[in-house]
Amino acid sequence: MQKILIPTDFSDNAWNAIDYAMQLFRTRSCTFYLLNTYTPVIPSGRFMAKMIDGDRIVDAVRESSEQGLRKTVERIQTKYGNPKHSFETITSFNLLTEEVKEMVDAFGINLIITGTKGASGIEEVFMGSNTVRIIKSTKKCPILAIPQHFEFITPTEIAFATDFNRFYSTSELAPLLELAQMFQATIRIVHVQYGIKALSELQQFNLNMLRRYLKGTEHYVHTVSELNSVSQTLELFSQELNIHLLAMLNYQHSYMEQMTREPIVKRTAFHTQIPLLVIPELGMEGVPGNNSVKEREIVEH
Repeated sequence: MQKILIPTDFSDNAWNAIDYAMQLFRTRSCTFYLLNTYTPVIPSGRFMAKMIDGDRIVDAVRESSEQGLRKTVERIQTKYGNPKHSFETITSFNLLTEEVKEMVDAFGINLIITGTKGASGIEEVFMGSNTVRIIKSTKKCPILAIPQHFEFITPTEIAFATDFNRFYSTSELAPLLELAQMFQATIRIVHVQYGIKALSELQQFNLNMLRRYLKGTEHYVHTVSELNSVSQTLELFSQELNIHLLAMLNYQHSYMEQMTREPIVKRTAFHTQIPLLVIPELGMEGVPGNNSVKEREIVEH
């Protein structure tokens, strides 16, 4: 059974990610963990102190979080009522990124699904949103980022962007292969080329190994010349081939890292409105303890 974590702040953007998740996994048995974190500001000053104390503020914010999660589950069940899906709600007095990392370990989360904000969707990921903080801090679980206004399309065309400079493990490719198999999707391996340059011996080896992993899954290799930037190149590729989902590994010197470091002036052209699957490099950190002393309320539905 899939265990999927969906952080929510009860916004339309967050609901859109939930809506996408319900449709993406409509045929799969899943437990969805809906997470809302809160860090209330405790007012100070003699006048405020007479009106309300810190404990009462924390209680009020916690109740608001729990109520919001209950209403979200009710909304999901009213719209979908999928017997294959179960829900747990988590309200936590914690920083979002810290809580996400702890939950990945505590519950064996397989996938995090979150929304991206802003007119340009994924551009906002690179501009300090919660999504990019989750991507940067989560090292053991893939993240699927859903653009704000994206309407669900069955992902039958998936692009996997890579430079072939790194060996891929079966564990790292598992999320990509699982989605492809779920929807009988075609995988478009896309390599952004800088000038006219043949693959090195290492790159060719990694490409051959990747094709071996993808044996049994329809796939093609596309080499495209870099335009103004990596992000703009992938944007144009996705448009021309009608890609429904873009996947990338996140490791040092990867396309993902390059795009987060591109000058904003080069990213302004990157207005993709397709979901982005970010697969972390595995084995980068040890398993942290999950004996958190922070307050966390978990409710089963």
